Amino acid sequence: MNSRQARLFAIGSTAAATIIFLGLTIDSHRQFPTLTNAENITPEVKHGMAVWHKYNCINCHTLFGEGAYYAPDLTKITKHRGQEYLKAYMRNPALFYDEQRHRRLMPNQNLGEEEISDLIAFLDWVSNVDNQGWPPRPILVTGGMVPGAMAALSGGDVNAAPPGLKPVDPDDDDRALGEQVFFTAVPACSACHSTAPDVNLAGPTMAGLRGRTEALLAAGDYGGQAEDVAGYIRESIVSPSAHLVPGAMYSAGGVSFMPDTYDSDLTEEQLDQLVAYLMSLN
Repeated sequence: MNSRQARLFAIGSTAAATIIFLGLTIDSHRQFPTLTNAENITPEVKHGMAVWHKYNCINCHTLFGEGAYYAPDLTKITKHRGQEYLKAYMRNPALFYDEQRHRRLMPNQNLGEEEISDLIAFLDWVSNVDNQGWPPRPILVTGGMVPGAMAALSGGDVNAAPPGLKPVDPDDDDRALGEQVFFTAVPACSACHSTAPDVNLAGPTMAGLRGRTEALLAAGDYGGQAEDVAGYIRESIVSPSAHLVPGAMYSAGGVSFMPDTYDSDLTEEQLDQLVAYLMSLN
């Protein structure tokens, strides 16, 4: 190739790359309104974004993988925490985390109720943006994984268990099958509950659940309808507000922060398996 041919090749390549870049840019802007659900950008969402910037939330948190990476990525936070939980958390984060134990503590910004409500509206809009799977592994408050991340680690199977969990088949013990449900239900139980002693996350630890339940039923402080430990555990899954675990971080206004959708999202067999697994956590 002589110098003239090289020059023409360079010019042609640059022109082709420029045309492709402009085409992709135009196509991206064409899709933005649909991908971002632009019709849902209400005045409350706009004010919530202003609140996000006013209090410099991005100095610690991230959205779409952009931010300080000091605190959890909040891109999908409203998919994993209910509105009542988020409201209670923003009113007083100290009820949820202890600086001495967790080595971190979100500062109390003393947000007004309107600021809290609109900030949640903004975060909910963010959570519904079609972000094309980015970031690939959003960091949750408890360090769990969202279904998309689970799929990425399991060859595309959204309902697969996380790496390291023993594979099971339908002939296995109900407790093993229940462990699978614990990690693969949507939302996953493991996103809010630990199985390690004294490690309370968004929900109380499941370690020692059987013993605590026996003590609760014997003490007469239980206000639900269950008559035994298995019944209590099942009730707490399908009707989480039937009996509220003491602690401001678990409920507000007589309503549990735990999702109340498992009764319809899980089959009777899955519920039985999950109860069997939780019963085994002495």
